[in-house]
Amino acid sequence: MPDIESPPNGDRIARPLDPDEVHRIADDAEALAAAHKLASTFAEGAARRDRDRVLPWDELDLWSKSGLGAITVPREYGGADVSYATLAEVFVILCEADPALGQIPQNHFGVLGLLREAGSPEQKARFYGEVLGGLRLGNAGPERRSSAANTILQGTTRLQKTPNGLRLVGRRFYSTGALFAHRVPARATDDEGRPVQVWVPRNAPGLTVVDDWTSFGQRTTASGTVLFDNVPVDPDDVLPVWQLANRPGLYGPTSQLIQAAIDQGIAQAAVADALAFVRERSRPWIDSGVERASDDPYIIADVGRLEIDLHAAHEVLLEAGRTLDEVAAAPLDDEASARASVAVAEAKVLTTRIALEASEKLFELAGSSATRAAHNLDRHWRNARTHTLHDPVRWKLHLLGNYHLNHVLPARHSWN
Repeated sequence: MPDIESPPNGDRIARPLDPDEVHRIADDAEALAAAHKLASTFAEGAARRDRDRVLPWDELDLWSKSGLGAITVPREYGGADVSYATLAEVFVILCEADPALGQIPQNHFGVLGLLREAGSPEQKARFYGEVLGGLRLGNAGPERRSSAANTILQGTTRLQKTPNGLRLVGRRFYSTGALFAHRVPARATDDEGRPVQVWVPRNAPGLTVVDDWTSFGQRTTASGTVLFDNVPVDPDDVLPVWQLANRPGLYGPTSQLIQAAIDQGIAQAAVADALAFVRERSRPWIDSGVERASDDPYIIADVGRLEIDLHAAHEVLLEAGRTLDEVAAAPLDDEASARASVAVAEAKVLTTRIALEASEKLFELAGSSATRAAHNLDRHWRNARTHTLHDPVRWKLHLLGNYHLNHVLPARHSWN
Protein backbone atom coordinates (compact mmCIF):
# COMPACT_ATOMS: atom_id res chain seq x y z
CA MET A 1 0.00 0.00 0.00
CA PRO A 2 1.51 3.38 -0.94
CA ASP A 3 2.63 5.76 1.78
CA ILE A 4 0.31 8.75 1.34
CA GLU A 5 0.39 10.32 4.75
CA SER A 6 2.09 13.56 3.66
CA PRO A 7 0.61 15.60 0.79
CA PRO A 8 3.09 17.28 -1.54
CA ASN A 9 1.29 20.57 -1.15
CA GLY A 10 -1.36 22.11 1.06
CA ASP A 11 -4.28 20.70 -0.89
CA ARG A 12 -6.59 18.08 0.56
CA ILE A 13 -5.84 14.55 -0.56
CA ALA A 14 -7.53 11.26 0.14
CA ARG A 15 -6.35 9.59 3.32
CA PRO A 16 -6.06 5.82 3.47
CA LEU A 17 -8.79 4.08 5.41
CA ASP A 18 -8.32 1.55 8.13
CA PRO A 19 -8.76 -1.73 6.21
CA ASP A 20 -10.69 -3.09 9.19
CA GLU A 21 -13.36 -0.44 8.46
CA VAL A 22 -13.78 -1.60 4.86
CA HIS A 23 -16.50 -4.15 4.31
CA ARG A 24 -15.69 -7.20 2.18
CA ILE A 25 -18.59 -7.79 -0.22
CA ALA A 26 -19.13 -11.47 -0.94
CA ASP A 27 -21.45 -11.68 -3.94
CA ASP A 28 -23.69 -9.90 -6.45
CA ALA A 29 -26.70 -9.64 -4.16
CA GLU A 30 -24.63 -7.98 -1.46
CA ALA A 31 -23.15 -5.54 -4.00
CA LEU A 32 -26.62 -4.47 -5.15
CA ALA A 33 -27.81 -4.10 -1.56
CA ALA A 34 -24.79 -1.93 -0.73
CA ALA A 35 -25.45 0.25 -3.78
CA HIS A 36 -29.10 0.79 -2.77
CA LYS A 37 -28.06 1.69 0.77
CA LEU A 38 -25.51 4.24 -0.42
CA ALA A 39 -27.90 5.65 -3.01
CA SER A 40 -30.47 6.51 -0.34
CA THR A 41 -27.76 8.53 1.43
CA PHE A 42 -26.28 10.11 -1.71
CA ALA A 43 -29.65 11.26 -3.06
CA GLU A 44 -30.36 13.51 -0.09
CA GLY A 45 -27.69 16.10 -0.85
CA ALA A 46 -27.33 15.64 -4.61
CA ALA A 47 -29.14 18.82 -5.67
CA ARG A 48 -27.29 20.93 -3.09
CA ARG A 49 -23.89 19.49 -4.02
CA ASP A 50 -24.58 20.30 -7.67
CA ARG A 51 -25.88 23.81 -6.99
CA ASP A 52 -23.06 24.82 -4.64
CA ARG A 53 -20.38 22.56 -6.11
CA VAL A 54 -19.70 20.76 -2.85
CA LEU A 55 -17.14 18.04 -3.53
CA PRO A 56 -18.23 14.65 -2.12
CA TRP A 57 -15.22 13.75 0.03
CA ASP A 58 -17.24 12.30 2.90
CA GLU A 59 -19.58 10.43 0.57
CA LEU A 60 -16.63 8.82 -1.20
CA ASP A 61 -15.25 7.59 2.09
CA LEU A 62 -18.64 5.94 2.68
CA TRP A 63 -18.35 4.40 -0.78
CA SER A 64 -14.89 3.05 0.04
CA LYS A 65 -16.00 1.66 3.40
CA SER A 66 -18.96 -0.08 1.75
CA GLY A 67 -16.59 -2.35 -0.16
CA LEU A 68 -18.08 -1.52 -3.55
CA GLY A 69 -14.68 -0.52 -4.88
CA ALA A 70 -13.52 -4.13 -4.80
CA ILE A 71 -16.53 -5.88 -6.34
CA THR A 72 -14.68 -6.69 -9.60
CA VAL A 73 -11.58 -8.06 -7.87
CA PRO A 74 -11.21 -11.73 -8.91
CA ARG A 75 -12.15 -14.31 -6.29
CA GLU A 76 -8.66 -15.78 -6.25
CA TYR A 77 -7.45 -12.42 -4.93
CA GLY A 78 -10.21 -12.09 -2.34
CA GLY A 79 -12.88 -10.16 -4.24
CA ALA A 80 -16.51 -10.84 -5.13
CA ASP A 81 -15.83 -10.82 -8.91
CA VAL A 82 -19.43 -9.78 -9.59
CA SER A 83 -21.01 -10.14 -13.00
CA TYR A 84 -20.81 -7.39 -15.59
CA ALA A 85 -24.59 -7.09 -15.42
CA THR A 86 -24.35 -6.41 -11.69
CA LEU A 87 -21.55 -3.88 -12.22
CA ALA A 88 -23.78 -2.00 -14.67
CA GLU A 89 -26.74 -2.05 -12.29
CA VAL A 90 -24.60 -0.78 -9.41
CA PHE A 91 -23.73 2.28 -11.49
CA VAL A 92 -27.36 2.78 -12.53
CA ILE A 93 -28.42 2.77 -8.87
CA LEU A 94 -25.71 5.17 -7.72
CA CYS A 95 -26.10 7.53 -10.68
CA GLU A 96 -29.85 7.77 -10.29
CA ALA A 97 -29.08 9.14 -6.82
CA ASP A 98 -26.20 11.44 -7.87
CA PRO A 99 -24.63 10.94 -11.32
CA ALA A 100 -21.58 13.11 -10.59
CA LEU A 101 -20.75 11.19 -7.43
CA GLY A 102 -21.62 7.96 -9.22
CA GLN A 103 -19.30 8.76 -12.13
CA ILE A 104 -16.24 9.33 -9.94
CA PRO A 105 -15.51 5.56 -9.53
CA GLN A 106 -15.90 4.98 -13.28
CA ASN A 107 -12.15 5.09 -13.96
CA HIS A 108 -11.48 3.09 -10.80
CA PHE A 109 -13.15 0.11 -12.46
CA GLY A 110 -11.75 0.95 -15.87
CA VAL A 111 -8.15 0.69 -14.69
CA LEU A 112 -8.97 -2.43 -12.68
CA GLY A 113 -10.06 -3.92 -16.00
CA LEU A 114 -6.68 -3.06 -17.48
CA LEU A 115 -4.94 -4.57 -14.46
CA ARG A 116 -6.84 -7.81 -15.02
CA GLU A 117 -5.61 -8.02 -18.61
CA ALA A 118 -2.12 -6.48 -18.43
CA GLY A 119 -0.89 -6.87 -14.86
CA SER A 120 1.61 -9.43 -13.65
CA PRO A 121 0.56 -11.82 -10.86
CA GLU A 122 2.64 -9.76 -8.43
CA GLN A 123 1.03 -6.49 -9.53
CA LYS A 124 -2.43 -8.00 -9.26
CA ALA A 125 -1.81 -9.28 -5.75
CA ARG A 126 -0.49 -5.89 -4.61
CA PHE A 127 -2.98 -3.58 -6.31
CA TYR A 128 -6.01 -5.77 -5.65
CA GLY A 129 -4.93 -5.88 -2.01
CA GLU A 130 -4.88 -2.08 -1.88
CA VAL A 131 -8.35 -1.88 -3.41
CA LEU A 132 -9.72 -4.46 -0.98
CA GLY A 133 -8.34 -2.20 1.75
CA GLY A 134 -10.43 0.72 0.52
CA LEU A 135 -8.00 2.63 -1.72
CA ARG A 136 -9.51 4.52 -4.64
CA LEU A 137 -8.07 4.67 -8.15
CA GLY A 138 -8.43 7.80 -10.24
CA ASN A 139 -7.31 8.55 -13.75
CA ALA A 140 -5.11 11.04 -15.52
CA GLY A 141 -7.23 11.40 -18.62
CA PRO A 142 -6.55 12.32 -22.24
CA GLU A 143 -4.14 14.95 -23.52
CA ARG A 144 -4.78 18.00 -25.57
CA ARG A 145 -3.39 17.60 -29.06
CA SER A 146 0.21 18.75 -29.38
CA SER A 147 1.02 21.21 -32.16
CA ALA A 148 3.72 18.76 -33.23
CA ALA A 149 1.33 15.79 -33.46
CA ASN A 150 -0.60 14.71 -36.53
CA THR A 151 -3.43 13.10 -34.52
CA ILE A 152 -4.71 13.08 -30.94
CA LEU A 153 -3.32 9.54 -30.61
CA GLN A 154 0.24 10.90 -30.49
CA GLY A 155 0.58 11.67 -26.81
CA THR A 156 3.33 13.71 -25.18
CA THR A 157 3.28 12.21 -21.68
CA ARG A 158 6.55 10.34 -21.30
CA LEU A 159 7.94 7.71 -18.97
CA GLN A 160 11.68 8.24 -19.24
CA LYS A 161 14.72 6.40 -17.94
CA THR A 162 17.12 8.77 -16.18
CA PRO A 163 20.28 8.29 -14.09
CA ASN A 164 18.01 8.68 -11.05
CA GLY A 165 15.44 6.12 -12.20
CA LEU A 166 12.14 6.33 -14.07
CA ARG A 167 10.51 9.75 -14.32
CA LEU A 168 7.03 10.67 -15.60
CA VAL A 169 6.48 13.96 -17.43
CA GLY A 170 3.24 15.27 -18.91
CA ARG A 171 -0.06 17.08 -18.59
CA ARG A 172 -3.50 15.48 -18.74
CA PHE A 173 -7.09 16.67 -18.54
CA TYR A 174 -10.59 15.18 -18.04
CA SER A 175 -9.13 13.33 -15.06
CA THR A 176 -12.30 12.14 -13.36
CA GLY A 177 -11.62 10.71 -9.92
CA ALA A 178 -7.98 11.83 -9.70
CA LEU A 179 -8.60 14.50 -7.06
CA PHE A 180 -10.18 11.96 -4.70
CA ALA A 181 -7.88 9.04 -5.48
CA HIS A 182 -5.11 7.29 -3.59
CA ARG A 183 -3.44 6.33 -6.86
CA VAL A 184 -3.62 8.17 -10.19
CA PRO A 185 -3.01 5.76 -13.10
CA ALA A 186 -1.86 7.55 -16.27
CA ARG A 187 -1.13 6.53 -19.84
CA ALA A 188 2.34 7.38 -21.10
CA THR A 189 4.84 6.42 -23.79
CA ASP A 190 8.08 4.77 -22.71
CA ASP A 191 11.53 5.20 -24.25
CA GLU A 192 10.80 2.42 -26.74
CA GLY A 193 7.73 4.27 -27.97
CA ARG A 194 5.32 1.81 -26.35
CA PRO A 195 2.16 2.74 -24.41
CA VAL A 196 2.28 1.98 -20.70
CA GLN A 197 0.10 2.80 -17.72
CA VAL A 198 1.76 4.17 -14.60
CA TRP A 199 -0.04 3.79 -11.26
CA VAL A 200 1.25 6.88 -9.48
CA PRO A 201 0.68 7.31 -5.72
CA ARG A 202 -1.34 10.48 -5.11
CA ASN A 203 1.35 12.04 -2.93
CA ALA A 204 4.25 11.38 -5.32
CA PRO A 205 6.64 14.37 -5.60
CA GLY A 206 5.90 16.32 -8.76
CA LEU A 207 2.28 15.15 -9.08
CA THR A 208 -0.27 17.95 -8.96
CA VAL A 209 -4.03 17.56 -9.34
CA VAL A 210 -5.71 20.85 -10.24
CA ASP A 211 -9.41 21.32 -9.47
CA ASP A 212 -10.12 23.44 -12.56
CA TRP A 213 -13.23 21.59 -13.76
CA THR A 214 -15.82 24.23 -14.77
CA SER A 215 -18.36 22.28 -16.82
CA PHE A 216 -22.04 23.18 -16.44
CA GLY A 217 -22.85 19.51 -15.77
CA GLN A 218 -21.39 16.68 -13.69
CA ARG A 219 -20.00 19.58 -11.69
CA THR A 220 -18.67 17.70 -8.68
CA THR A 221 -16.67 15.04 -10.53
CA ALA A 222 -13.66 17.38 -10.27
CA SER A 223 -12.57 16.16 -13.71
CA GLY A 224 -9.76 18.66 -14.02
CA THR A 225 -6.06 18.71 -14.85
CA VAL A 226 -3.23 16.45 -13.71
CA LEU A 227 0.41 17.55 -14.00
CA PHE A 228 3.44 15.24 -13.89
CA ASP A 229 6.67 17.16 -13.29
CA ASN A 230 9.49 14.59 -13.27
CA VAL A 231 7.49 12.29 -11.01
CA PRO A 232 9.61 9.39 -9.70
CA VAL A 233 8.13 6.04 -10.72
CA ASP A 234 8.63 2.60 -9.24
CA PRO A 235 9.12 0.11 -12.12
CA ASP A 236 6.69 -2.23 -10.35
CA ASP A 237 3.96 0.42 -10.77
CA VAL A 238 4.10 0.27 -14.59
CA LEU A 239 1.64 -1.86 -16.60
CA PRO A 240 2.75 -2.85 -20.15
CA VAL A 241 -0.52 -2.01 -21.85
CA TRP A 242 1.23 -2.12 -25.22
CA GLN A 243 0.90 -5.87 -24.93
CA LEU A 244 -2.88 -5.53 -25.33
CA ALA A 245 -2.72 -3.96 -28.80
CA ASN A 246 -3.17 -7.23 -30.68
CA ARG A 247 -4.88 -9.19 -27.95
CA PRO A 248 -8.69 -9.47 -27.70
CA GLY A 249 -9.96 -8.15 -24.40
CA LEU A 250 -12.85 -6.68 -22.47
CA TYR A 251 -11.37 -3.55 -20.89
CA GLY A 252 -12.92 -1.33 -23.59
CA PRO A 253 -16.43 -2.83 -23.44
CA THR A 254 -16.26 -2.73 -19.63
CA SER A 255 -15.47 0.99 -19.66
CA GLN A 256 -18.28 1.68 -22.12
CA LEU A 257 -20.75 -0.45 -20.18
CA ILE A 258 -20.16 1.81 -17.17
CA GLN A 259 -20.54 4.94 -19.30
CA ALA A 260 -23.90 3.69 -20.54
CA ALA A 261 -25.01 2.84 -17.00
CA ILE A 262 -24.26 6.38 -15.84
CA ASP A 263 -26.55 7.78 -18.55
CA GLN A 264 -29.27 5.29 -17.60
CA GLY A 265 -29.09 6.48 -14.01
CA ILE A 266 -29.45 10.11 -15.12
CA ALA A 267 -32.48 9.17 -17.22
CA GLN A 268 -34.17 7.32 -14.35
CA ALA A 269 -33.67 10.27 -12.02
CA ALA A 270 -35.13 12.69 -14.57
CA VAL A 271 -38.20 10.53 -15.15
CA ALA A 272 -38.77 10.03 -11.41
CA ASP A 273 -38.56 13.78 -10.75
CA ALA A 274 -40.86 14.53 -13.69
CA LEU A 275 -43.54 12.16 -12.38
CA ALA A 276 -43.28 13.50 -8.85
CA PHE A 277 -43.53 17.12 -10.01
CA VAL A 278 -46.54 16.45 -12.23
CA ARG A 279 -48.33 14.63 -9.41
CA GLU A 280 -47.53 17.10 -6.66
CA ARG A 281 -47.01 20.56 -8.18
CA SER A 282 -48.03 20.97 -11.82
CA ARG A 283 -51.23 22.76 -12.80
CA PRO A 284 -53.49 21.33 -15.50
CA TRP A 285 -53.71 23.24 -18.76
CA ILE A 286 -56.78 25.50 -19.01
CA ASP A 287 -58.30 23.60 -21.97
CA SER A 288 -57.77 20.14 -20.52
CA GLY A 289 -60.95 20.10 -18.47
CA VAL A 290 -59.26 18.08 -15.73
CA GLU A 291 -58.58 18.96 -12.11
CA ARG A 292 -55.06 17.52 -11.94
CA ALA A 293 -52.16 17.69 -14.36
CA SER A 294 -51.69 13.96 -13.87
CA ASP A 295 -55.09 13.41 -15.53
CA ASP A 296 -54.12 15.31 -18.70
CA PRO A 297 -54.38 12.72 -21.51
CA TYR A 298 -51.44 14.17 -23.44
CA ILE A 299 -49.19 14.11 -20.38
CA ILE A 300 -50.29 10.53 -19.68
CA ALA A 301 -49.39 9.49 -23.23
CA ASP A 302 -46.01 11.20 -23.07
CA VAL A 303 -45.24 9.48 -19.77
CA GLY A 304 -46.12 6.17 -21.37
CA ARG A 305 -43.68 6.83 -24.21
CA LEU A 306 -40.94 7.83 -21.76
CA GLU A 307 -41.40 4.72 -19.68
CA ILE A 308 -41.15 2.48 -22.76
CA ASP A 309 -37.90 4.12 -23.86
CA LEU A 310 -36.52 4.06 -20.31
CA HIS A 311 -37.34 0.38 -19.87
CA ALA A 312 -35.94 -0.54 -23.30
CA ALA A 313 -32.63 1.21 -22.63
CA HIS A 314 -32.31 -0.46 -19.22
CA GLU A 315 -33.00 -3.92 -20.59
CA VAL A 316 -30.53 -3.52 -23.45
CA LEU A 317 -27.94 -2.28 -20.94
CA LEU A 318 -28.40 -5.36 -18.76
CA GLU A 319 -28.39 -7.57 -21.85
CA ALA A 320 -25.04 -6.03 -22.79
CA GLY A 321 -23.75 -6.86 -19.32
CA ARG A 322 -24.91 -10.45 -19.72
CA THR A 323 -23.19 -10.60 -23.11
CA LEU A 324 -19.91 -9.57 -21.48
CA ASP A 325 -20.48 -12.26 -18.85
CA GLU A 326 -20.93 -14.88 -21.58
CA VAL A 327 -17.88 -13.69 -23.49
CA ALA A 328 -15.73 -13.65 -20.35
CA ALA A 329 -16.74 -17.22 -19.48
CA ALA A 330 -15.36 -18.65 -22.73
CA PRO A 331 -12.01 -18.46 -24.54
CA LEU A 332 -11.66 -14.90 -25.82
CA ASP A 333 -10.99 -14.32 -29.50
CA ASP A 334 -11.39 -11.43 -31.93
CA GLU A 335 -15.01 -12.28 -32.74
CA ALA A 336 -16.00 -12.55 -29.08
CA SER A 337 -14.31 -9.26 -28.23
CA ALA A 338 -16.15 -7.60 -31.12
CA ARG A 339 -19.45 -9.08 -29.96
CA ALA A 340 -18.94 -7.45 -26.57
CA SER A 341 -18.19 -4.05 -28.12
CA VAL A 342 -21.26 -4.28 -30.36
CA ALA A 343 -23.55 -5.17 -27.46
CA VAL A 344 -22.31 -2.25 -25.39
CA ALA A 345 -22.56 0.16 -28.34
CA GLU A 346 -26.25 -0.71 -28.72
CA ALA A 347 -26.82 0.05 -25.05
CA LYS A 348 -24.86 3.29 -25.24
CA VAL A 349 -26.99 4.60 -28.10
CA LEU A 350 -30.23 3.94 -26.20
CA THR A 351 -29.06 5.22 -22.80
CA THR A 352 -27.72 8.40 -24.41
CA ARG A 353 -31.01 9.06 -26.13
CA ILE A 354 -33.21 8.42 -23.10
CA ALA A 355 -30.99 10.52 -20.82
CA LEU A 356 -31.34 13.50 -23.15
CA GLU A 357 -35.02 12.84 -23.91
CA ALA A 358 -36.08 12.41 -20.29
CA SER A 359 -34.15 15.40 -18.94
CA GLU A 360 -35.64 17.64 -21.67
CA LYS A 361 -39.17 16.22 -21.52
CA LEU A 362 -39.24 16.76 -17.76
CA PHE A 363 -39.91 20.49 -18.23
CA GLU A 364 -42.52 20.04 -20.95
CA LEU A 365 -44.48 17.70 -18.69
CA ALA A 366 -43.96 19.56 -15.42
CA GLY A 367 -44.54 23.07 -16.74
CA SER A 368 -42.93 26.45 -16.23
CA SER A 369 -42.80 26.26 -12.43
CA ALA A 370 -40.33 23.39 -12.77
CA THR A 371 -37.75 25.84 -14.12
CA ARG A 372 -37.42 27.66 -10.80
CA ALA A 373 -33.85 27.62 -9.56
CA ALA A 374 -34.93 26.35 -6.14
CA HIS A 375 -35.85 22.98 -7.67
CA ASN A 376 -32.56 22.67 -9.58
CA LEU A 377 -34.20 20.22 -11.98
CA ASP A 378 -32.07 21.51 -14.83
CA ARG A 379 -29.20 19.53 -13.31
CA HIS A 380 -30.59 16.42 -15.00
CA TRP A 381 -30.28 17.92 -18.49
CA ARG A 382 -26.91 19.52 -17.68
CA ASN A 383 -25.60 16.19 -16.41
CA ALA A 384 -27.01 14.25 -19.37
CA ARG A 385 -25.72 16.67 -21.97
CA THR A 386 -22.27 16.79 -20.38
CA HIS A 387 -21.78 13.09 -19.80
CA THR A 388 -23.17 11.90 -23.14
CA LEU A 389 -20.51 13.97 -24.92
CA HIS A 390 -17.77 11.65 -23.65
CA ASP A 391 -17.97 9.57 -26.81
CA PRO A 392 -20.21 10.57 -29.75
CA VAL A 393 -23.18 8.34 -30.50
CA ARG A 394 -22.67 8.93 -34.23
CA TRP A 395 -19.56 6.76 -33.99
CA LYS A 396 -21.47 4.10 -32.09
CA LEU A 397 -23.98 4.00 -34.94
CA HIS A 398 -21.11 3.76 -37.42
CA LEU A 399 -19.59 0.91 -35.41
CA LEU A 400 -22.89 -0.98 -35.42
CA GLY A 401 -23.64 -0.40 -39.09
CA ASN A 402 -20.14 -1.31 -40.20
CA TYR A 403 -20.21 -4.49 -38.12
CA HIS A 404 -23.59 -5.71 -39.30
CA LEU A 405 -23.24 -4.61 -42.93
CA ASN A 406 -19.55 -5.24 -43.62
CA HIS A 407 -18.51 -7.36 -40.62
CA VAL A 408 -15.80 -4.86 -39.73
CA LEU A 409 -14.70 -5.56 -36.16
CA PRO A 410 -14.61 -2.53 -33.85
CA ALA A 411 -11.24 -0.95 -33.06
CA ARG A 412 -9.89 -1.93 -29.65
CA HIS A 413 -9.60 0.91 -27.18
CA SER A 414 -11.32 2.24 -24.06
CA TRP A 415 -14.14 3.83 -26.10
CA ASN A 416 -15.29 0.58 -27.73
